[in-house]
Parts: sequence; C-alpha cells; structure tokens
Amino acid sequence: MSTFLGMPRGRVPGPPADTAVGQLTGERPFPAAARDALADTRLRRNLAHATATIRSKRAAVVGEVPDWEALRDAGSAIKTDTMARLPELLEELERNVTARGGTVHWARDAAEANRIVLDLVRATGADEVVKVKSMATQEIGLNEALEAAGITAHETDLAELIVQLGHDKPSHILVPAIHRGRAEIRDIFAAEMADVDLETLTDEPSVLAAAARTHLREVFLRARVAVSGANFGVAETGTLAVVESEGNGRMCLTLPDTLITVMGIEKVVPTWRDLEVFLQLLPRSSTGERMNPYTSTWTGVTPGDGPQDVHLVLLDNGRTRALADDLGRTALHCIRCSACLNVCPVYERTGGHAYGSVYPGPIGAVLTPFLTGVTGGDDPNDSLPYASSLCGACYDVCPVKINIPDLLVELRAEHTEARAEAHRLPSPEAAAMAAAAWVMRDATRFARAGRAATTARHGIRRGRPLLPLPPPLNGWTASRDAPSPPAETFRDWWTRTRGERS
Repeated sequence: MSTFLGMPRGRVPGPPADTAVGQLTGERPFPAAARDALADTRLRRNLAHATATIRSKRAAVVGEVPDWEALRDAGSAIKTDTMARLPELLEELERNVTARGGTVHWARDAAEANRIVLDLVRATGADEVVKVKSMATQEIGLNEALEAAGITAHETDLAELIVQLGHDKPSHILVPAIHRGRAEIRDIFAAEMADVDLETLTDEPSVLAAAARTHLREVFLRARVAVSGANFGVAETGTLAVVESEGNGRMCLTLPDTLITVMGIEKVVPTWRDLEVFLQLLPRSSTGERMNPYTSTWTGVTPGDGPQDVHLVLLDNGRTRALADDLGRTALHCIRCSACLNVCPVYERTGGHAYGSVYPGPIGAVLTPFLTGVTGGDDPNDSLPYASSLCGACYDVCPVKINIPDLLVELRAEHTEARAEAHRLPSPEAAAMAAAAWVMRDATRFARAGRAATTARHGIRRGRPLLPLPPPLNGWTASRDAPSPPAETFRDWWTRTRGERS
C-alpha cells in the first residue's frame, strides 16, 4: 500500500489530502490561555462538580460489566483493523450508501466540506437548517460558513443551544456548556429567547429544559434541511448511526426533507457486529449510562419515510496525516466519549477553551497536533502536548485503549526536533539537556558531577536554598522543596563498602 492511506485517489481535485484547516487552532498557546482559566474560580467550581459527577456515574456502570476489559480489547482491535484497511472500507461504505439512494461527497479539508454543504443547502432554497450535535461540523466551522452565506443554523442539542445563544464556544466533547452554571444559563435564555416567559423562567433544570423545548419545537416543525454528524458509519450496509440523550437528534433525522451528514473518515466500522461493541463502550464511557436513550440509524433513502434527499460528506481534514504516522494513527481510534477529559487533572482546572481546538482535554492534546502537524515554531498547537501531567488516568479510562501518554511523549519529541531544525540557537532547556547528555555519556565526567553535587547540601536548609537562585531556577524552588544531596554518592559508597567489585 502507498503512503496515501485515507482518501481514495482521484475523488476530489484540490490541495494535498493532509491539509487541515478549520477551528483546530486557538489564538494563544495553552500556558497563556490556561492562566486566565485558572483565575476564574466559578469556572473551576463548575468543572470540578460536573467532572466528578460524570466520573462517579461512569465508574458505577462500568463496574457492572464483568467483561469490560475484554470489550476494551475488542474495541481497540476493531479500530486497529479499521485503520489498517481504511481505504477499502471507505469505498465499501460509499458503494452501499449510493446503492440505497444516498449521495457521497469527499472533502479534503474544512473549506471543501463547508462548500459542499453550502451548495447542498442552497439547492433546496432553504435559509435555515437544524443541527444534531456534531464535533465534525464544529471542527470545520460550518455554522460560521452558513451564517456568512445568510443561512441560519439552529443547534438543537441543549448544551450546544446554550453555547450558541451565549455566543460562546464549546468546552467539552460531551457537555459543551460544562463551564456554565444554572444561573448563567437562565440569564442566557432570558436574554436570547424571544418567546420565553421571564416571569416563570427559573434556573431549575426542568424549567430550563422546558423553555428550550418550547423554543425549538417551531424550528423542528418548519425545518426542511438537517445537518448531522455520525458516531459511526457501517461499511457493510452503508448505515449511519447517531447516539444522543434528548430526542432532538431523532427529530432532525426524521422530519426534514434533506439530511446532510458530515463524518470524519475514521468513524467507519466494518460490520454491524463491530458496531455492537461500540454501542456498549460509548454510553458507559461518555454519559455513564448503560445505553443511550436514543440510538438512531439510517441507511440511504426509504421512500415515503424520513428525508428523501440524503447526503454523506466524508471529511479528511488532516486525518490522512495522522494515519500515515504509525503511532499517531491510534489517536484516530477515538470514539469521542470524553472519558479522558473527566479524569484529567489539567482539564478539570482549565476547562476546554484553553486548548484552542474544538477537541480539548487529553485526546485533543494529541489529536489536534496530529491533524495539523507540529511546526516547532510559535503555533499554539505546538504547546498542547505539554498540557498534561502524564499521570496516565486518560489511558486507564479510554474505552479503546488509546495510549495517550505515549502519544504525548512522541509529540513532545517531534516538537523538540522540529524546533531544533527551525531555530539556529537552542532554547535554554535544550542547552541544559545537551549539557546533561554530554556529562552522562562519559563515566568519569558523570562521577565527578555526582561528587560536585554533594557540596550543594551545604547551601540547602529545610528544603530551601540559603541564597536565592537566579531565574529560571527560582521558578522551580519557589513552589517545591529542594532535597539536600547526600554527603556521599552511590558510586563512592559502593567503592567504600564493596571495593572495586561490580
């Protein structure tokens, strides 16, 4: 097989398939954006409460499954097999969607995907669309593209609606408005919903949900075009699947005349039996439920029932770039459950906006750089692999066993190498590491360095240096104890107690 692994050749003219554009890059590096988030006490309180609640629900339902680890192994194996033969599975999916009355479009990047969707909506004469929650359409910035063309996109998922009405951005894969409290949501609805009853609107969840339901009902009934994502696409039958918890997806997938689905090419699964595995893994890992309240599947067009004009847009947008990397392709195994976000100590304190990309948290810290590439320069995405403590909690909960810590280390190494190529002068960190490597390469130099370090014990008392250290060393000692080096090195101890025996 050639290195062109994802998008079948000859489908779409245009730029190389490994380009990635859209809403994948923020304006600032993660450390700068994270400082602002850390200063927001209400944000941190909201995040801590929400992630703790989801974690406990997930743990309860996962604990009920005796073969959970076997399911994780199966999910990982299916994804590995899928990535290994992705081109043939995508073409099989196209054949079966087409055979059942659907139309398949291939999009190399966000701009091309937006153009395809925009042309399809214009062809219907509609000036508005209803949307099922979709990470892919967020990734390509579809709402903004439609708005620029005079077409209104109505988000129908409750959390996405909150984000849209609040002129905000999503901060979580599963719960986009996780950073908002009930009082904030009530204020957003009061300001943005023209048909809301302000006298009865409170911050009670049931009241807020009822207000959203009333607001959306008229939109559902008049919409002629719907746009969705897809959690999975089954190659053997051409079936697409969406799982959700509110019923809004079912309304969008059945009422309009035209249905347009934007799906990342990695979301394909080979067979229905494979889908069975993921429909057990996904709800437990994401919402902490045994199964999703609404699991909708559709296969092409059914005459007289549901949308009669069905389209599938298969999106690359950097996925073939990740696929060509032996380790990076495992990031494409992600089923967007968000379990890694809910256990990550970094995400819990900073929230999703600090990551810049629509994919936040541990998986976003690896998936985004693999999609866009690491430059070694000042690109904000170059900082994402460092947004982690490498504690490994994300790997422990991932339903398809993506080794996120290994991917983070790999990306850090790529960034270091890219930076060395892009800059003539090394960074202070690189210079320090080079000096340490020079010392450690020679046994004599290493022994002398160890003996020299023992003299530092005279300058440390109770974990603090007697004299203040210059920058950047003072940044370390200001928040950490400095342990006193021993009076004798291990090598000297060994020689004294064992002689020259090795």
